[in-house]
Amino acid sequence: MKNIPMDRILPALLTAAALAFALPVNAQDYPGRLVRVVVPYPAGSLTDTLARLVAEKLQGKWGQPVIVENRAGAAGSVGAEAVAKAAPDGHTLLFSPTGTFVTNKLLYAKLPYDPDAFVPASVVAIAPVVLLVHPNVAAQNVQQLIAYAKANPDRLNYASSGVGGLPHLGAELFKSMGGVRIVHVPYQGTAPALAALLGGQVDILFDAVGAALPSIRAGKLRVLAVGSEKRTPILPGIPAMSEVLPGFVSMVWVAMAAPPKTPALIVNQLYTSIAEAVKQPEVVKRMLDLSFEAIGGTPAEMALLIKQETERWGKVVRLTGAKAD
Repeated sequence: MKNIPMDRILPALLTAAALAFALPVNAQDYPGRLVRVVVPYPAGSLTDTLARLVAEKLQGKWGQPVIVENRAGAAGSVGAEAVAKAAPDGHTLLFSPTGTFVTNKLLYAKLPYDPDAFVPASVVAIAPVVLLVHPNVAAQNVQQLIAYAKANPDRLNYASSGVGGLPHLGAELFKSMGGVRIVHVPYQGTAPALAALLGGQVDILFDAVGAALPSIRAGKLRVLAVGSEKRTPILPGIPAMSEVLPGFVSMVWVAMAAPPKTPALIVNQLYTSIAEAVKQPEVVKRMLDLSFEAIGGTPAEMALLIKQETERWGKVVRLTGAKAD
C-alpha cells in the first residue's frame, strides 16, 4: 500500500482530535441559554399543562430559563414546523402528543414538516385510552359487548372526535380485532362526543380517561377496559383490552423531541434531565392527577414506540380509508 505523507495525516489527526474534544464540552455545557419548549396546542390544554410541569423542573435543574411557547394550529403542524426549522442545538424543543409524530403523516397527504426527521428525546407520559359505554348498554365486560355486537350487527354506535382522531382509530381497531360491526358517529371534538355518550345519543366511546373520569366516578359511564398494554394504576381493577383481544393497544402519549440533526450527545443530556424530572414524587403525583403515568423513556424507546404506533395506526387508516384533508 502506498505510504501517505505525514504532512497530510497530521492535519487530519488534529481536526479529529478537535472534534472529539469539542462535542463532549458542548454537551456538558448544554443548555447554555434560554430553552424554548414549543407546544403545538393552545395554552390551557392538557398537553400545555404537562409541558409546563416538566419545563419548571428542567429550569430548576439547569439553572437556565425554560419557557413554554404555544404555537397552535393545523392539527399541531404550525408548532411542529417551527421546531423543524429551528437550529439543531437543543435550545428549541417540541413537546407534543401522538398526532404530531404519528397520525398526521398517515392522515394528511402533505405536511409542512417531516415527522420522521425529529430526533426523539423521551416519551414523557402515557395515558390509556378507555372503552366507555353508556349505562343503558347491557354489556358488563368486553366479552359481553363483543357477543352482543356480533348478534346485533350495526345496532350499536360509537362517538368520535372526528375522522382520524384516536377515538375513531381506536374504535376501528376494536371492530377489526373483535370482528364486529358498530356504526361510527363523528363529532367535532372530544367534548361533544363525550356529551353525546353521557346523554345516551351514542352507546360507546374510546377516549383518554382524563375528561371522563368524573363521570366514571359518579357512575354516569361504565369503563369496560383500558387500552394500555397492561392494567394501569389510574384505574386499578379495570382489565386491559389485550386480556380479551391480545395485541390491542390504544393510548395517548406526550413526548419531547429535538429539531432534525440535533447531536446525540445533546439529546442524551436532554433525556437524562427529563427522566430525572418526571421521577420526582410530586411530578408523578401531579401526572396521575391528570390521568397520566410518568415515563421518562430513552430516545431509543421513543423511536421504537413511534415505529410501532405508525405500523398499528397505519393498518387502521388503510382499512378505513381515513383522510384528514
